[in-house]
Amino acid sequence: MFTYKYPHPAVTSDCVLFGYDSKDKHLKLLLIQRGNDPYKGKWAFPGGFINIDETAEQCCVRELQEETGLFLDISKLEQVGAYSEVDRDPRERVITIAFMAILDEKPEVKGGDDAMNAKWFDIRQLPNLAFDHKQIYFDAMIRLNAYFNQVKDKMK
Repeated sequence: MFTYKYPHPAVTSDCVLFGYDSKDKHLKLLLIQRGNDPYKGKWAFPGGFINIDETAEQCCVRELQEETGLFLDISKLEQVGAYSEVDRDPRERVITIAFMAILDEKPEVKGGDDAMNAKWFDIRQLPNLAFDHKQIYFDAMIRLNAYFNQVKDKMK
């Protein structure tokens, strides 16, 4: 095991997952309700700390499955960005790498591991989000809009 003179930040991975609801014809966003502090009871993206032997993408898929019961193929992930504001997590210095994916349908989910609950929300009616997840959401929406514009242009 290596030891270093300088402290290192922790690294997490977060999953912004969109799913289409064929019943009401609206796009939904998957959130988990945090079971632990900080932000216990608040809604957030599924995610967590990257294990020493996994990639950020592998962590994203693992945390999604642990916290919601949903398995996602790693090939569906697209990186949204890295978020490194110094005070983004009150526990310690944490940098997160956020990924997004779009599903044709919204499968059933349930809270697991350190998530009290997992639920799909209409993207037009989201609760207040923990950490800096509001910024991550806005960035993911920019990518989502660009994706739909590309699809629309191809259909012309």
